[in-house]
Amino acid sequence: MSFTIAHLTDAHLAPAPWPRLREMRLKRFMGYVNWKRSREGLSDMAALERLVADMRAQSPDHVAMTGDLVNIALPAEFRRAAEWMRTLGDPRDVSFTPGNHDAYVRDAMKGLAETFVPWTTGDGADRRTDIFPFLRIRGEIALIGLSSATPTAPLMATGRLGSRQIAALGDILQATAAKDLARVILIHHPPTAEGGGPLRGLTDARAFETVVGRFGAEAILHGHTHRRMTHHLLSPAARVAGGRIPIIGAPSISSAAPGPRHRAAYHLIRLYRSGPLWSVEARARGLMPGSGAIGEREPLAV
Repeated sequence: MSFTIAHLTDAHLAPAPWPRLREMRLKRFMGYVNWKRSREGLSDMAALERLVADMRAQSPDHVAMTGDLVNIALPAEFRRAAEWMRTLGDPRDVSFTPGNHDAYVRDAMKGLAETFVPWTTGDGADRRTDIFPFLRIRGEIALIGLSSATPTAPLMATGRLGSRQIAALGDILQATAAKDLARVILIHHPPTAEGGGPLRGLTDARAFETVVGRFGAEAILHGHTHRRMTHHLLSPAARVAGGRIPIIGAPSISSAAPGPRHRAAYHLIRLYRSGPLWSVEARARGLMPGSGAIGEREPLAV
């Protein structure tokens, strides 16, 4: 059995609208200014549209979008983002985990939760908005979605899972292992103690590492850093070679940055059984260096 996940992240759908007076917050004002000064020139929506078409042509079994659909979490941005999410495929075949820009300010949280229910509802769950972590089982694959999105002060982009979500993650990992499923964790922030730094990292990464180290997983997919990156987490309970769980980060799917690690791309993550273990392969497709053509990018070592 083989299962392929198309992993894309950090779309930052443009343009970022100017907040209305009742929507204005200090962080939104600062975020809009930052977008105009730096992000606007890197957001290539035409390339994003072509990349989505290329991704769909690959016929993945599932699509994972790991956050930062929007820029400053305005209601108008959420509406546009929901329309864009539908271009990725049927919500049953597309999962979403939110990022820090999706939870930019506290009063955006209700709209964030309600808007993206079709892509965050687990199997057999009702349409509640407090559903993280969610579990979606597709064949022999358990897709586990976490939310590291939490409102923060200006100039900060940290994430947090919280003790309730981490405890629930442990229960899900244990239960899905008993069903002999390959467990793929979806999260926005890099879930390692070294990832992101004090102003941008996951504040309870150590607790995440502890629970995954205890119960295992077979792959972890994240965004947030806007660059291609690969790490590993060791776990004797993981059913991958050497207990080395690949932690794979993708670049922004809309980035016009010239550097190969930052240039717009999506990943195709293939899981398949290899005896009693699971093997994980990853390849990237995106904007080619020095051109707007879309093709196979440098290989990913996982």
